[in-house]
Amino acid sequence: METVGILVVSYGAREVAMVDVLARSQRYKVELYIADKQFNPFNAQQATKHVVVPDLNIHAICKFAQTHRDKLDFAIVGSEKPIIDGLRDLIETETGVPVICPKKEYAIEESKIKQRLLFQEIAPEANPRFKIFNPNNYQDKTQVKADVYKWLDELGNQAVVKPDKPAAGKGVGVWGDHFMSREELFEHFISNFQYSSVIIEEKVDGEESSCMAFCDGKHFIPLPDTRDYKRAFDDDKGPNTGGMGSYKDVDDKLPFLTATERENEVKLANKVFNGWSKQINDPTALRGVPLYLAFMHTGKSIKILEINSRPGDPESINLFPIIKDDFVDVCYKMVEGNLLNVGLNKVATVLTYKVPPDYGGYMNVYPDEIIKSDVDTAIDFTEAYKLVKKYGDKMRIYPGAMELRNGKSYALKSRAIGVLAIGDSIEEARKISQEGARAISGGGLWNRTDIAAQQHIAKSVSHMEKLRAEV
Repeated sequence: METVGILVVSYGAREVAMVDVLARSQRYKVELYIADKQFNPFNAQQATKHVVVPDLNIHAICKFAQTHRDKLDFAIVGSEKPIIDGLRDLIETETGVPVICPKKEYAIEESKIKQRLLFQEIAPEANPRFKIFNPNNYQDKTQVKADVYKWLDELGNQAVVKPDKPAAGKGVGVWGDHFMSREELFEHFISNFQYSSVIIEEKVDGEESSCMAFCDGKHFIPLPDTRDYKRAFDDDKGPNTGGMGSYKDVDDKLPFLTATERENEVKLANKVFNGWSKQINDPTALRGVPLYLAFMHTGKSIKILEINSRPGDPESINLFPIIKDDFVDVCYKMVEGNLLNVGLNKVATVLTYKVPPDYGGYMNVYPDEIIKSDVDTAIDFTEAYKLVKKYGDKMRIYPGAMELRNGKSYALKSRAIGVLAIGDSIEEARKISQEGARAISGGGLWNRTDIAAQQHIAKSVSHMEKLRAEV
């Protein structure tokens, strides 16, 4: 059996899922060299060599790669920060080890303005109406406020405020969700505008889907649709989060989409990729997952909410474990430029995240639900791993924002544990995922109990039927 050395740059449960599918290879003896944001218990167990780089500094990661360069066949990166910072460019220049992720120049999620302008050039029909506000164009706050209010008049206040750069100010804000008045919207706008340009675009009514694609730079392979749950609490209440869970149906489309809507989605994804790749001289620059698209289906068209330059979290966790092909071979094909297709098993998957008590503001909103004595305790997986034995490959437990201390696992501040379940239907997978989540104790962890619930899916189906009828 051939030995293959792989560098994995890990942030959380998404990369743990990558590590899991790589380690399960039946064709290769896989040696994993993992550069980790924290001392992740799963990664530490799987790694041949493991290093913690808390800020995922690309120079520290490159130094780790240089130390083991003679053992590495390729590297794979999941998290946006090192991709945006140019980790691929640095490692390939310094070590010659090929890296699976887009190059720095094409990490397009770094700028929402670049995204909108790219869509306007290639697929303007997929752009919601938008206006860019640049601080350099204004002398004072009064002037920009007048322009913002004028644009809100055109949009009927139905607006989304987006900072150009990730993590500036208060981030994305949506009318009706984050603010209910122009004054609140403008306060949100200014919190971002003081750092850099801001886009205000129309709020689009519809149902959202996520579509990720693998790419070798030349060939673009869209994967099945997934749907994530951004809101913190059950019934889609509370603030937006990084994602509390997600699901995938048995086939490639989501239950609320028609076959034609899925086809149109794939056509649009290909149109964006083909138009973009024609502008790029380097045929390898878009290697990895250059387009992880958030679509909004309106019943009459599809709008692109945003694109990212890396695998989705949590959505990619729904997909990695059900890839038919050996994932090492998929990675080799991305590096070699001959990725022609990727087969996935015809099953449904549901991912539920368990998160710490202060995540999403849960402890403030539901203080009586948290057992205070549990908050700082170690996580107990005993009962959950009994379920893994019971369900076999139908259940996977992926520690995310967790770290080992003195042989015990403790939750950190973000999404701590992903519980993935695989089933012959969404409902079967949902029940297994929820059962697994309930079986994990300690740390004051909690989770949404309605990820992929039938009532949510039925609501999406009904909404799409209403939108189609209005066309």
